[in-house]
Amino acid sequence: MTSAPAEEVLHRIESGVSWITLNRPQAMNAVTWDQRERVIGLLAEAGADPGVRAVVVTATGKGFCAGADLRGAPAAPGERVAGDVARMIRLGAQRLITAVLDCEKPVLAAVNGTAAGIGAHLALACDLVIAAESARFIEVFVRRGLVPDGGGAYLLPRLVGPQKAKELMFFGDAVPAAEAERLGLVNRVVPDAELEATARSWAERLAQGPTRALALTKQLVNASLDGGRAAALAAEATAQEINMTTADANEGVASFVERRSPKYLGR
Repeated sequence: MTSAPAEEVLHRIESGVSWITLNRPQAMNAVTWDQRERVIGLLAEAGADPGVRAVVVTATGKGFCAGADLRGAPAAPGERVAGDVARMIRLGAQRLITAVLDCEKPVLAAVNGTAAGIGAHLALACDLVIAAESARFIEVFVRRGLVPDGGGAYLLPRLVGPQKAKELMFFGDAVPAAEAERLGLVNRVVPDAELEATARSWAERLAQGPTRALALTKQLVNASLDGGRAAALAAEATAQEINMTTADANEGVASFVERRSPKYLGR
């Protein structure tokens, strides 16, 4: 398996935050096969590394991610047969979105520009979304005669409801950042020049929090949209049972009793 050149996916860890930055501004950060694999790998590493307690996904230039760039993908052997496309989607776009949803650390999207197609879904799969004023979100698939992939028909109705999701997907119109905030697609819109600082502030607050409790909370919220009340309450009780074995839970209770600010270690 090849991997994206280091300069195409920038990565650094600062103050417990893993910064994953798409860096193909000349292509509006349309994501290649190699970049996708690199991002999936970095998300997995962040989930497993106790020194990483939050993740930021962002990009350089004027585009967050303009969709998928299939150039550079492994060539399909011979003639396409039934099942090839489903397999490509399952192992490609869906793996990327699943990597975000299943990451054990909170993932924040800092959307610096256009997020289209799988790029929009990459942002919307994140736990929190901060958008620059110049950002916009486009369900571009219909413009190409395609069905949305990368979990779009799963994510959008859960954020804006089925009727609005259909409108966005049927017409493929660009949604400016301010409208995206009104609809509930993003948490906060900030001036372009303030995007990185705001993302850093939010991410570092997350990184100072009770990391395991946040991971369990993320799992509960995501699962709640797919199951019934009984399953949700059972999962909640189990999450509480697990979390009460952590050092951070003990610290949180002790700090309350002792009337002081808690100092969480992410364990």
